Amino acid sequence: MRHSRGVTAVSALAVGALALTVLPSIAGAVTAETPAGTAADSRTETRADTLDTEAERAAEALPAEALRAMRRDLGLTAGEARERVAGEYRAAKTVPAIRKDLAADWAGAWVSGADATLVVATTDRAEADAVTAAGAKAKIVEHSMAELEAAKKDLDRAARQLSPTTAPLWYVDVRSNSVVVHAADPAKARSLVEAGGVDSDLVKVVRSAEQPRPYADLRGGDAYYINQSSRCSVGFPVTDGDRQGFVTAGHCGVPGDPTAGHDRADQGSFEGSSFPGNDYGWVATNSNWTATPFVKGENGDVTVTGSEEAPVGSTVCRSGSTTGWHCGTVEQYDVTVQYGQGDVTGLTRTTVCAEPGDSGGPYVSGDQAQGVTSGGSGNCSIGGTTYFQPVNPILEEYGLTLVTG
Repeated sequence: MRHSRGVTAVSALAVGALALTVLPSIAGAVTAETPAGTAADSRTETRADTLDTEAERAAEALPAEALRAMRRDLGLTAGEARERVAGEYRAAKTVPAIRKDLAADWAGAWVSGADATLVVATTDRAEADAVTAAGAKAKIVEHSMAELEAAKKDLDRAARQLSPTTAPLWYVDVRSNSVVVHAADPAKARSLVEAGGVDSDLVKVVRSAEQPRPYADLRGGDAYYINQSSRCSVGFPVTDGDRQGFVTAGHCGVPGDPTAGHDRADQGSFEGSSFPGNDYGWVATNSNWTATPFVKGENGDVTVTGSEEAPVGSTVCRSGSTTGWHCGTVEQYDVTVQYGQGDVTGLTRTTVCAEPGDSGGPYVSGDQAQGVTSGGSGNCSIGGTTYFQPVNPILEEYGLTLVTG
């Protein structure tokens, strides 16, 4: 967004963020010439109050299982957990309007601190006041999101021509305004950067012993069996017209593979699967199985009500049949990971721990579906990093409908 947009841009940010969604005609009406105390001011205050009320309701509706896990895994009190969820709710509702207005100057957003303060990065210093007026903290950076995403795509292309051991993963990191490449051998990481023709100023190489792997024939969420041998986990129940089933990790099976439920009863078969490249798939079940909007929590079920993407820094919790219910935070989106079988793009990196047996299981932020377990490193004794395949691209790819409560 350039300075020529002036007051209109500031108004659009301020009103759009507080109103969740706002028509351009309304945003444009609230300009520097609009006298204080007018109906426009009243509408803005009302929308702000509405967003605060909705955020408080979201915090109060936090499932008991998620609250217990946040206290255990993130060291939060019940009050701190609810404050954070409320802040994350506000951020998720505010980001789309700011991103639209910043346009080419957009450089990402994340939440920070105990109250989940929204931080928005922009390449245009002139827009800092507008970002602040929208209820976020502005950070001026050098590179736009479009520039960083283009660099990452160049690395993705280069990686297809190089050894899978060149680097285990890379991603756009909005907080450092760079493309971060992990590698045990930084020289190999630099060879990937050179092969991609990426400006080294855009890249940050991190020495890392992390070696992600798929949690392939292992369990997560409610267990299910493939070909009566390997096990994975149910992600989120879905429907396809009159058919019912669930989404899961693609590396768990290929189309036609028969599945059995946690009790070994006949269940269905894989209808679609993609791995590597992506890591998603879905299973259509027989009439003995009924799709529900539930995810298995620590001491009861969590009801899923939608699939709105949580901002970077948000709390996310995972259900798995090996390690149960654990929570952490969303670190980066659109991460490329090189497993032994090939690279997978579009994954989300988290601080949630997991272990073999948790593959395919669901990640939720509050009551919103986020994705299914792909792989990771470490474990739940020493801590670790996991990657999930976002759920919305799976639903879109196969034309599925998420079952919600």
